[in-house]
Order: sequence, then C-alpha cells, then structure tokens
Amino acid sequence: MKLEHVAIWTKKLELLKNFYVSYFGGKANTLYYNHTKGFQSYFLTFDSGARLELMYMPDITENRNDTIGKQHLGIIHLAFGVDSMSEVDQKAAELKRDGYKVISSPRKTGDGYYEFEALDPDNNRLEVTTLFIE
Repeated sequence: MKLEHVAIWTKKLELLKNFYVSYFGGKANTLYYNHTKGFQSYFLTFDSGARLELMYMPDITENRNDTIGKQHLGIIHLAFGVDSMSEVDQKAAELKRDGYKVISSPRKTGDGYYEFEALDPDNNRLEVTTLFIE
C-alpha cells in the first residue's frame, strides 16, 4: 500500500501552486474547476511519485495551525527529502533569501537526520531533510 496524496485547502491557490512548483519541483496538472461548487484544485506530482492536492473553495474557514513554536494535533508538516546536507543548506538559504520564514535553521537531529523547517505562503510547515553524514 502507498500513500496516494495529501491535500491542502488554500485561499492562495495559484501562489501555493507556484511555490511548490518553483521550490520543490512539483509538476502541476491543469486547473480543475467545478463551477457549481466554486471548487478549484491542482494535483502536483513530485519525482518520487508523491502527489499534493491544492484546493480552493470560497467558504472554507481559516487554518489556526499558524503559531510558530507551538505544535498541534493532526498533520503538522510536509517533508521533502534531498540527497545531501549541502542541498538542505542551499534550500534553506534560497527560501530565506526569497522572503519565506525559516523557523528552524539546518541542524542535526537526534534520530540521524539533517534538516530545517520553514513555512509555505499559507503557514504550512515544511521540512527539508537528508540523512546526517559526518
């Protein structure tokens, strides 16, 4: 069995799509638009085969999972794997340079990874991670 996709509601559909395409190499399908419901979505496919569905509908309420430094029950982040520690450092620097919030700088974790955390344009948490190699 495999995880088919993860979905995110957003009020910034095009901005979020462009973020994941530009910074993480997602490939977007054509916009799906259900005019009756006002529902719009993109599926983004990544090189690993993982997919992310970005969805918009006008009456969806705001996400309250936006407090930096505070954890919440439920899905807390999306993790993107890269091949090297230098790629982790480069992606953190790129996002920070382009004005995105890096909430924890690249670091070694206790379970053997090297990673950082950042926020996407909707304040969803992201990790970019690789195995720590000394």
